[in-house]
Amino acid sequence: MGAAQPESLSARAYPKVRRIRFRFGDARPMKRHFVEGDIVLSHLTALLSAIFPPGEEGFIRSVRRFADHVTDPELKKRVAGFIGQESVHGQEHRRLNEQLVAMGYPLVRLFMFDHDSRRHKLLVRYENRLPGYLHLAMTAAAEHYTATLAQRMLTDEMQAIPGDPEVRNLLNWHAIEELEHKSVAFDVYRAVGGPEWIRIGVMAVIYVLTIPVVTGGVILSILMDPTGWHPITVWRQTIGVFRGPLLKGVMADLRKYMRPGFHPDDIDTTELLEIWRQQLFGDDGALVDRLALKSRSGS
Repeated sequence: MGAAQPESLSARAYPKVRRIRFRFGDARPMKRHFVEGDIVLSHLTALLSAIFPPGEEGFIRSVRRFADHVTDPELKKRVAGFIGQESVHGQEHRRLNEQLVAMGYPLVRLFMFDHDSRRHKLLVRYENRLPGYLHLAMTAAAEHYTATLAQRMLTDEMQAIPGDPEVRNLLNWHAIEELEHKSVAFDVYRAVGGPEWIRIGVMAVIYVLTIPVVTGGVILSILMDPTGWHPITVWRQTIGVFRGPLLKGVMADLRKYMRPGFHPDDIDTTELLEIWRQQLFGDDGALVDRLALKSRSGS
């Protein structure tokens, strides 16, 4: 059914599901603005962390809607790895979010709801009313967005920004796994015959709306933080974020997705991934002692 699975870098490896557990605040209490002295980056990181658990559960549901239509055994294994990785991401970000709420980030609480809650049921009901191709196209586009930010997160410039070390560990782990599974939802979309115009159109909408919506959320979060009421500092730091290594030039990178015939593996992150896998999970890797169980493939 649909287009054949493309041969790609991702097709030769399955996303690994790493059962991991971080130690937020164990070594030392987390500071309110845990990106060292940066009010804006702290609130931006908190807002993104808040969104991740419900967002990633939605990504999983969008792919599972087409599970019966995926016939390629290689892609099936990659889908299993994708689902496993996204599930663990949600689990660890929930634990961080609990810390953030306790530290005084009330906006994070809006996204902390369990599966029996009315908000969760409304979200699932809304998703179920979306055409399957549209929901999956939203996931594929969001995965390109997160992969683009992940690639930037792993640069020397981002690593040089001082902040809470365990939050950085979480973000680095999350970043490499986003790069490992960056093309899974995309390949499912192609394999089941998802129209190219829907893929591109969905990204066009996300491209236009995401930065303004997230910026508004960060502003609201700062307004709810009495310790963040430093307008001149916040203004300078906001300019710094847009001119800094995370966002400078990001719109050009995101536009690549809207090119007809684009595939996520056109952006080669193989070498970057190998460096960071070794650094975090090699024999003497920085996060080996955080692994709760032996890492395994998504199969």
